[in-house]
Amino acid sequence: MALNVLVVDDSSVMRSIVIRTLRMSGLELNDVLQAGNGQEALEILGKNWVDLVLLDINMPVMNGMEMIDSIRQIPELADLPMIVVSTESSSTRIDTLKQRGIGFVHKPFTAEMLRNSVIQLTGVTLNETSSDASF
Repeated sequence: MALNVLVVDDSSVMRSIVIRTLRMSGLELNDVLQAGNGQEALEILGKNWVDLVLLDINMPVMNGMEMIDSIRQIPELADLPMIVVSTESSSTRIDTLKQRGIGFVHKPFTAEMLRNSVIQLTGVTLNETSSDASF
């Protein structure tokens, strides 16, 4: 199953790195959308079908935690798989995310780390032609 993914980070460079890493991971991707903060992400989610959100925590306008809380309040999106990709080092915050069903990948990350998190959270399988992707 090809995934529609939304990547949310206030750094355009980091969004590009996440997207490039996703493409290298062997996962089958369809549309890959981008937002610079949580508010932009909510607007995109209101107009597009998304299977997975990868987001940072520290962003202007609406941070990642506020965005997660907002998404969980929307019945159609309440179960949307989300993975925080962050430099966050607070084990308390990371544990809270995981208890809420949110994946976590620490920056810096590898394609394998990102791929494994996506597979664990969504249950998707690797693209047959890309399953031999080297890391």
